[in-house]
Amino acid sequence: MKVKVTVDRIEKDTVVLLIRPEENKKVDWPLAFLPEDTIEGDILDIEINRDEKTKENSKKRVENLINKLKNKGKED
Repeated sequence: MKVKVTVDRIEKDTVVLLIRPEENKKVDWPLAFLPEDTIEGDILDIEINRDEKTKENSKKRVENLINKLKNKGKED
């Protein structure tokens, strides 16, 4: 999914983005995650994608940790 935003203002380390085209919804975003030369009034494209592979890997890692904890008492 691509979202087009307008940089409304920069407040210290945070940028206020307005979601286009209506610009009636705002998002506070860390300045560090935008291009270095970002200024007020810039129009940016932000792409958001689901990462199923990383999600599955994380799920397996947590399941393994839970199983280790469950089996810890059985090993003694």
